[in-house]
Amino acid sequence: MSKISEFVSKHHLQNVEELKELLRIPSISSLSEHKKDIEQAASWIATKLKNIGMEHVEIVQTKGHPIIYADWLHQENAPTVLVYGHYDVQPVDPIDLWETPPFEPDIRDEKIFARGATDDKGQTFLHIKAVETLLASDGKLPVNVKFCIEGEEEIGSPHLPKFLSENKEKLACDVVVISDSDMWERGVPAITYSLRGLCALEVSLKTANSDLHSGMFGGGVQNANHLLIQLLSSLHDENGKVKVEHFYDDVVELTELEKEQIKALGFDEEKLKKSLGLTELTGGENNIPYPEKISSRPTVEINGLWGGFQGEGTKTVIPNEAHAKITCRLVHNQNPEKIQGLIKKHLEEQAPKGCAVKVTLQDTGNPFLTPIDSPMMQKAAEAYEQVYGKTPVYKREGGSIPIVSDFNQVLHAPVVLMGFGLPDENLHAPNEHFNLENFDKGILTICSFLELI
Repeated sequence: MSKISEFVSKHHLQNVEELKELLRIPSISSLSEHKKDIEQAASWIATKLKNIGMEHVEIVQTKGHPIIYADWLHQENAPTVLVYGHYDVQPVDPIDLWETPPFEPDIRDEKIFARGATDDKGQTFLHIKAVETLLASDGKLPVNVKFCIEGEEEIGSPHLPKFLSENKEKLACDVVVISDSDMWERGVPAITYSLRGLCALEVSLKTANSDLHSGMFGGGVQNANHLLIQLLSSLHDENGKVKVEHFYDDVVELTELEKEQIKALGFDEEKLKKSLGLTELTGGENNIPYPEKISSRPTVEINGLWGGFQGEGTKTVIPNEAHAKITCRLVHNQNPEKIQGLIKKHLEEQAPKGCAVKVTLQDTGNPFLTPIDSPMMQKAAEAYEQVYGKTPVYKREGGSIPIVSDFNQVLHAPVVLMGFGLPDENLHAPNEHFNLENFDKGILTICSFLELI
């Protein structure tokens, strides 16, 4: 690795300047006024891939934003690695909380500040630079490499699943590598081996044919708000367990090894309560330790609740409609569509007398898990250890990246999540940044991984 390390060190400033170029492009996927910026970012990445020596580079148009594909396939007897990343970013609001403009990259305290610095332009860029480093140093790669970089991750990747299913042969690989996650803490690498899935629903409850005067009808007719609260309360028991029938049927319990690893990571309850301004951590199932609850247990959450008068002052009405938004975080082996159906059935069957309930099914995303002892995971761990001098921790992530499961299911390849961000880098928030201490180390770790496999 000494030759590779020297090359990366020598080109550090140049690499950072190139990343700044990409970060200056305001490729916000959710805002239509940035469509040209999205196209510019896709073109920038495609050009960069060509310049470093990747072949068959193409910008694939979709009904939304473009997908960039590229490959280098000259190692007949070696594995093929598919690198996934995204070049789109979140909106920047609230803009007044940024210390420097979000699309004018600024380096302070060995951190590069800009929207997309850690999520995910900075981390995707590490893979581009790793491939460039190996090709420039050795004239070849130790494995076959393909890139699939999209521009719609921040809006749920609506067109990528179709692209995957229509291009199975083109994208065929032995492992999918994604860097869109974080390390455990500074200096301690982590491999995320599990992500929770999700599903969403909206429930509307209706009573009379209009809002009613609370003086004329109060105490005599049904109040939609009261009934909806009663209905939503039926979703959990007094200990926080979900009461929907068959909700837990497919949940795979943690192994003793996994429980030991979670304990070994350490959890400071008092520190968390203080940081959140809370006196208790009593959400979810009361008999499950907090670190397990937020990573390996399914949930049913009420995200929004409204009905009746919402304006300033008082309006004495009995509302005839009430609404709620519900989402679930799901764990390995749970099927989002099945869970949606179970919750819909529960709400309809538990509806109080004198009202009509309508349940609308919305987004879904599958959970994901790669076994810790799989060969590719072990090679990733070895690569981290070579560069950081520490064995990475394995962690389950409570959040969701639905497209990860699509790669796994469509391409039938293991997915390795090699994160180089840090938990406090403000992704999706003002002053997003990426610690440059993980910039060169990230490139070297990816180079090591490619060589090891």
